Amino acid sequence: MHLPRSRMPSSVSALFAGIAVLLFWSSPAFAHVKWFAPYVVGAAPSPIYETLTNTWLWIGIGLALVFFLTTVLVERSAAGPAITLGFDRVTGSLWNRADDFTRVIIGAFFIAIFAVGGVYLTPDLKTSTEWVPWVQLLIAIGVFSQRTMKASALGILFLWFLALRDYEIFHLLDYLFLGLGAAGYLWLASDETAKWHDKRFCVLRWGVAIALMWSSFEKFAYPDWFYPLIEDKPFLTFGIPRDMFIPMSGVAEFTMGFGLLWTPLIRRLSAVALFVIFNAMVYPFGPIDLIGHALIMMALVLIMIDPRHFSKMNLSLHRALLKVPSMLLAVFIVIGGSYWGLHSTIYGPEGQAQSQDKLLAHTPNAEHSHGHVINVNTDKPDLFSDVNAKMHKGMMVMPTGDIDVDYIHGMIPHHQGAVDMSVILLKHGNDPETRELGRTIIENQKREIEMMRRWLKNHAPNSSQMNPSSEEMHHSH
Repeated sequence: MHLPRSRMPSSVSALFAGIAVLLFWSSPAFAHVKWFAPYVVGAAPSPIYETLTNTWLWIGIGLALVFFLTTVLVERSAAGPAITLGFDRVTGSLWNRADDFTRVIIGAFFIAIFAVGGVYLTPDLKTSTEWVPWVQLLIAIGVFSQRTMKASALGILFLWFLALRDYEIFHLLDYLFLGLGAAGYLWLASDETAKWHDKRFCVLRWGVAIALMWSSFEKFAYPDWFYPLIEDKPFLTFGIPRDMFIPMSGVAEFTMGFGLLWTPLIRRLSAVALFVIFNAMVYPFGPIDLIGHALIMMALVLIMIDPRHFSKMNLSLHRALLKVPSMLLAVFIVIGGSYWGLHSTIYGPEGQAQSQDKLLAHTPNAEHSHGHVINVNTDKPDLFSDVNAKMHKGMMVMPTGDIDVDYIHGMIPHHQGAVDMSVILLKHGNDPETRELGRTIIENQKREIEMMRRWLKNHAPNSSQMNPSSEEMHHSH
């Protein structure tokens, strides 16, 4: 079975071309790390009871339930078919070219990150491997032929496993779900079996939905990751207090991700809302944000224009209304439990990372809340003293006689010291230029630390026993 071919309307062609140009010409100058702020991968998340006792969480879920239940009622009312028909009329021409649209965006995305260079599947994941961009270019070329789409799908999975080699798996899971969705689409789109070919958009929809729901828990588990972002760009909260805005935005992301898997009208409205939000982020964060979220926005467009109905519309109204809160709560428990449970399994109950807050905990007159430093109140606080002491202690390595090994052992704590100092700067500094420098140092030095650890593992696997300071620095990352 071959993909349908027909003359593409000029308006649709113009849309494809415009998106491709925007992706290709996006500048890497505005690149940011994950969630627009530095983060410590192994740091223990906030206790789950803090999330479950957060008033704003439950207020947000209550508002989301009102939206879902109201939408189900509207969908089952006399106005429901008219609304659905209106969506279909507006989006019908694009749905007829959905495969062309999808392949153009996937191709443009990989061309864009090829042009940016030095990244894996998103601008957040850096790499120094020089041949990776050429794999991305081959993936982009392969999506335009049915014969090579499966090769492109395998290429996406290959890049994801490369990223896994350099980055921790826990905070790559949202990328994994999204990558599997894109790869799954390409694989099924080239399949000549109608049974599987027809599921290509469903795989993509589930991938982006799970990715959004999983990543939403970062706002509950690590709210402090978002503090530098809000400090730098306070207008993003629309004047809402920080501790109200972060959990409410997490609820919005989770519930709209859940909505992508529900009834046709809920799916479409959730996709519209998410599409507006992701597009709104392009202005404050620069064109690179369009690259980073291109595949998500592509999937949201496909969900908006998808006219198909699924089994949930076959339920009685009573059962449909009851199923919304029960399924939302069940999914919240499953994903939330998996988030905290998987982190504890990988890093232990206390986490592997010694965060900068814990380093500051030894500073005199520091006030604490749940292990996090919230204030340092001295006349002349020396916020870097513990960092410097730890760095110099780590650099006092026992010589092994191998100059290369000794060099790496010394450089790891040196780099970690630069990361720790930059984290302090982002907590207490005010100058935009130094804060941007701090973010760059964190991003670059963390990547180099991981490279050096891999080198030690391959070239001197037993050296950590001779130089425990390097292993100690490993657990402080």
